[in-house]
Amino acid sequence: MTLPAFPASLARVLGKLPVMPVSLAMTGALNLIAWRGLRDLDWSAMQGRRFCVRVRDTGLRAYFSVAARGFVPQVAEVADVTFSASAEDFARLALRLEDPDTLFFNRRLLIEGDTDLGLRVKNLLDGVELETLTAAMPGGIGTLVTRLRERARGREQSIGASAHFPGST
Repeated sequence: MTLPAFPASLARVLGKLPVMPVSLAMTGALNLIAWRGLRDLDWSAMQGRRFCVRVRDTGLRAYFSVAARGFVPQVAEVADVTFSASAEDFARLALRLEDPDTLFFNRRLLIEGDTDLGLRVKNLLDGVELETLTAAMPGGIGTLVTRLRERARGREQSIGASAHFPGST
């Protein structure tokens, strides 16, 4: 799955957005879409810790913590650990099209700050099957995520086949 690159002008505008609305939007979306499938995990080691997700190609940053009721946006731009990647790489991670270890070792996913905490979060999330998450998503969101993943996988397979066998579609 290849996402179109953000135009530089759009990335500059997105990068200037205040952090709090971005953090509110991200945590709201995660709580709505994913928290039901994640809430039974052992988040105790993450309680009271602050996280940052930074989308490198857009300049967007979101700060949050984890509580019993879900993800909580944070006002202060302070994080114990920061996860940085491109928008495409975050999408690939979310759709389980790419392994986080591969992205990490290829320096496409950066974990800065308390890397032990970052690796604990990564391992916790790695243990959840995508099917478990999509089954817990409201409305047709889980079906949409599954279809996006299947479509992206199909494209990758057809691109891979045409790269190996000229003239194939």
